Amino acid sequence: MYRTRYRRILWFFARILANIILWDILLPSLGLRRLSEPGRNQRYRRIAIAFRGLAVQMGGVMIKVGQFLSARLDVLPREITDELAGLQDEVRPEGYEDIRRVIEIEFGQSLDTLFEHFDPQPLASASIGQVHRARLSREQCPDCPDVVVKVQRPDIENIVEVDLSALKVVSGWINRYRPIRKRVDVPRLMEEFSASLREEIDYLLEGKHAETFAENFKGRADVKVPQVIWNHTTRRVLTLEDVQAVKISDYAALEAAGLNRAEIASRLFDTYLKQIFEDRFFHADPHPGNLFVVPQGEGAWQLVFVDFGMVGRLPESTLSGLREVFIAIGTQDAARLVRAYQQMHILLPNADVDLIQKASAEAFSRFWGRTTPELASMGREEIVAFAEEFSEVLFDLPFQVPENFILLGRCVGILMGICSGLNPEFNIWSAIAPYSQKLVEQDRGGPLEFLVKELGDTLRVVSGLPRRSESLLTRLEQGKVAVQIPDVARSMARVELAVKKIGAAVVFAALFLGAVQFYLAGEWIPAAVAGGAAILAGLVGLSSRS
Repeated sequence: MYRTRYRRILWFFARILANIILWDILLPSLGLRRLSEPGRNQRYRRIAIAFRGLAVQMGGVMIKVGQFLSARLDVLPREITDELAGLQDEVRPEGYEDIRRVIEIEFGQSLDTLFEHFDPQPLASASIGQVHRARLSREQCPDCPDVVVKVQRPDIENIVEVDLSALKVVSGWINRYRPIRKRVDVPRLMEEFSASLREEIDYLLEGKHAETFAENFKGRADVKVPQVIWNHTTRRVLTLEDVQAVKISDYAALEAAGLNRAEIASRLFDTYLKQIFEDRFFHADPHPGNLFVVPQGEGAWQLVFVDFGMVGRLPESTLSGLREVFIAIGTQDAARLVRAYQQMHILLPNADVDLIQKASAEAFSRFWGRTTPELASMGREEIVAFAEEFSEVLFDLPFQVPENFILLGRCVGILMGICSGLNPEFNIWSAIAPYSQKLVEQDRGGPLEFLVKELGDTLRVVSGLPRRSESLLTRLEQGKVAVQIPDVARSMARVELAVKKIGAAVVFAALFLGAVQFYLAGEWIPAAVAGGAAILAGLVGLSSRS
């Protein structure tokens, strides 16, 4: 069974990657973009439908991947997000007897002894486990008779290991593509994701995470975390107080309760700013199945977080860089943004820092303050003008993903999708600005501290001038000063690359047409040889580098 599952995952992703390579990489690189663009939306939709079917049938880690993709309303085409939107609700539940057996093995007692009542129909089914409503006896827990019991699926640990092994192979395939490899340490990110998922199947650890989160928000009456019932919790069974709540993506129910969806989006975003920048401990799986709202009458409500199996922790070094990025975006400071990139090792060593700073400043000028619909409805001319002006940055993409960012990136991606769904007019700039100003004030400290810091920065620059001037004069005397003209060098490199690709395209076209002629004439062997040679020529064109 496990071997079949492993092979099925590999075969699925092999077909998807082959499809993307052919239509989105090979054909455009050979000047055949007109063939690939018209049917792109339909191809994406077919891919999403196929993945949805795979995830529903197989469950496990595939559901986790689908949840992430379905929440990326802000990035992915609607053809994909719409198809995957209901994926969480389609997870097939385990049979009652199988769930009962897991509970009784964990506690060494019968289910009837443990619970006064246990609903055989699951309240919700997820990739790792499922949730049932239950009632404890008054003697066992006087303050919490109504509970929800989260029970792991039978044999889920082995299923997760098989899925992760298959995805590790897929990540190896992706890592062979040089533009991705030089920007992302794909194997390292896969290791981080695997470690996080293995933590998620330990419910004792999840209970401790929930208590840590509750402690961090103990002064906030508008945020709630269900209480953990420890005497009914093990590594595979987690019992929590039952909080009657509305799913955050149930827009009709939220509006029927008289709640403001825009306010919910704003508060949700604010809680994550606190988690990331103050607590350095954040709920890393904020999909709609883990976020709820409790109406409390007269417009009041609580934001409820559940499922703390996947959490993130930020080291001080990472947090420092993120603070700088956040402040730079909030204050529209392009120079500070570039320095933050350097501090976090986001830029590749050969990145043109000045050009990136200029592009960032122009991006602030053109796009800062616009809502999601405004950005989506921007005129084609404005986007093209920006792309043409900074084609060097957009072509080279001199960025790399640092380690320990997969959980944070995944979390922020899902969060932005949820906020945009709650409030189509969600303005991330307005949400960022007040918090970034708060960070600026903290960064400056008091007036005296700010003055001392500025004087120190100035003195460091001034004290280095004599040494730098002497070095420059020495190099002038030795004739070692070189004038670099990066635009000319890049342009020549582009020309060389274009010549190589044009040559490969001509060879590809000739061989491809020859293969078609042989095929129509019924000459199968020459057709196969010419077709193989055409593919080889196409790959050569793709692999051409300046």
